[in-house]
Amino acid sequence: MSETPGVREVKSAARTVELLELLAARGDRPARLQELADRLEVPRSSMYALLQTLISRGWVRTDTTGSLYGIGIHALLTGTGYLDSDPRVRTVRPYLDEASEALGETIHLGRLDGRDVAYLATRESHEYLRTISRVGRRLPAHVGALGKALLAERPDAELPEGPYEALTPNSHTTRAALLADLAEVRARGYSVDREEGVLGITGFGFALRYDSPAQDAISCSVPLTRLTPDHERRIVTVMQDIRTRIEATPPSTSGAPHWR
Repeated sequence: MSETPGVREVKSAARTVELLELLAARGDRPARLQELADRLEVPRSSMYALLQTLISRGWVRTDTTGSLYGIGIHALLTGTGYLDSDPRVRTVRPYLDEASEALGETIHLGRLDGRDVAYLATRESHEYLRTISRVGRRLPAHVGALGKALLAERPDAELPEGPYEALTPNSHTTRAALLADLAEVRARGYSVDREEGVLGITGFGFALRYDSPAQDAISCSVPLTRLTPDHERRIVTVMQDIRTRIEATPPSTSGAPHWR
């Protein structure tokens, strides 16, 4: 957790954020009061009072029995506000539409957030067999095309020691294996995820270098059943062109601040 030097953290605010992040990470698995109290190491009575406050404000929801808790609708509204206010997302969206129309595959925009990549925009495939993706999804950076494209933009020394989580049998779980892959990404100019994050799916990732080091990347995800050598070459050609044009397009700031 990062803090501004010289400013003391407000414990109640930090606890609230930790609770919301915990509930959001659980997805469709609601939590019970005691579980939340244990995970955050706070008294059961304090956790109950915090939950009731957040329920009244729409940040947490509960079931009809009042015993299960999940993330509330105001988290969605706030997340949507983040996307709508981000000049980079607004700039990239039309290019995602263009790549989707040209390739007929699923196209993503993601942003590095610590050791994960957060999905900021997705254009689903036109085909029946689709990949599994959604805005707001998070994946460890070491297992996906988006994350590996962004890790390759950074010095090897910044890569944390392993072992890394395996999402499939093809995931890199050691630092040595990931470093070797990132060296290939730098030489090639884009990343390839061959069933490392999701079995049956190959992804191609392209860092957007309008920031240094790059924070955002775009990718194309394809089921193996549709991936032929000719289709792979076309994906790379189209996505490289899309990346070049995105990087050459100034963001539509409209007087917006430059966020750090």
